Amino acid sequence: MIDEWRTATIEEVAEKVGMGPFGSSIKVETFVDEGVPIISGQHLSGTRLFDAEYNYIAIEHAERLKNANVYRGDVIFTHAGNIGQAAYIPETSTFDRYVISQRQFYMRCDRSKVIPEFITYFFKTPEGQHRLLANTSSSGVPSIAQPVSYLKTIDVPVPPLPEQRAIAAIVGALDDKIELNCQMNKTLEAMAQALFKSWFVDFEPFRDQGMQESILGPIPREWRGATVSEAIEINPPRKVKQGANAIYVDMASLPTASARVVTIIRRDFTGSGSRFRNGDILLARITPCLENGKTAIVDFLEDGENGWGSTEFIVLGPKLPLRTPFIYCLARNPDFRAHAIQAMAGTSGRQRVDAGCFNYYWLAVPPKSVAERFDREVEPWFQMMKANDDQSHVLATIRDTLLPKLLSGEIRVKDAEKFVEKAV
Repeated sequence: MIDEWRTATIEEVAEKVGMGPFGSSIKVETFVDEGVPIISGQHLSGTRLFDAEYNYIAIEHAERLKNANVYRGDVIFTHAGNIGQAAYIPETSTFDRYVISQRQFYMRCDRSKVIPEFITYFFKTPEGQHRLLANTSSSGVPSIAQPVSYLKTIDVPVPPLPEQRAIAAIVGALDDKIELNCQMNKTLEAMAQALFKSWFVDFEPFRDQGMQESILGPIPREWRGATVSEAIEINPPRKVKQGANAIYVDMASLPTASARVVTIIRRDFTGSGSRFRNGDILLARITPCLENGKTAIVDFLEDGENGWGSTEFIVLGPKLPLRTPFIYCLARNPDFRAHAIQAMAGTSGRQRVDAGCFNYYWLAVPPKSVAERFDREVEPWFQMMKANDDQSHVLATIRDTLLPKLLSGEIRVKDAEKFVEKAV
């Protein structure tokens, strides 16, 4: 690190370090429709808190968990499960108060010494991750032992505040663009879902063409009722050669609220696992991943290539006239997901959906002309979402490359500014 930068322990630069509530303090039966949002791991995937869908507890309940209340500027860490996460609550957050879950802990910065953006970025570097995870226990669920007392002992660099702000501004410009892409994709996804509901659930554009009775109730003329199992392919046969080094997707890489797979790797095929090709949809079938919304489009393989993944995926394959955009929108439809969730069976905590449940979920299948028209309408939106995600991946790589170099002094602020200007 740069010679003039001093180091200090987290205890020396924090106003407070606190833990999430006791495990039984927040349960499903304590959730309410409105109140104080509960932060979970899905909200900590980036550098800043990701304001996605929340569960809530009542304000009175949050008051009783006052030590677990967090606010704008607080830095949140995960100490069990998906350990290593670190994200701060930005000043632009949707809510001004949150409650962390039992798997999280937090730091409130003394802003006369450090700013939350800088602290978060430090813990995103390889050095920061190494220090954060040095007290990890690997028995059972991965966890950081004694997270609060341990965090207080960690040394962090403490540049002058102007330097901290300059570094945060440089890296933040990349995060701003990534966040803008994310917001654009949320809008595009909402547009696709709204059109799907209008056409294939409410039949709004087709009612003046006449309706007919069906097992579903009234549906447009020339449409037909069919079960999901009849209308699309469930776990279609896709071949991957035993031992082949193929693209692999694990459950952690499935997003909860977008179409894109987060991370793909290559792994030798073991003979067990789901198999898929471009155009298929991956749907989590196990609790709590299904309830959390884990679903994605396969669009990252080479032509003719098949990939494989977790045994806990159900693969939904296109079957004419229904193509990928229709099936993806169906897989994210609340009624469809509710049907799958209600069909889950198994021991508590390990419940799964049997693919046979789709033998009993009916949908109105449009004629080819309507299905193709829907594809033409929404396909540009899906292409734009993919382009935004691809750009965000590149920007995140640049960010993660710059960070340790900035914090070690290998790259100075002025040089990094020029590089980032070209990237965004």
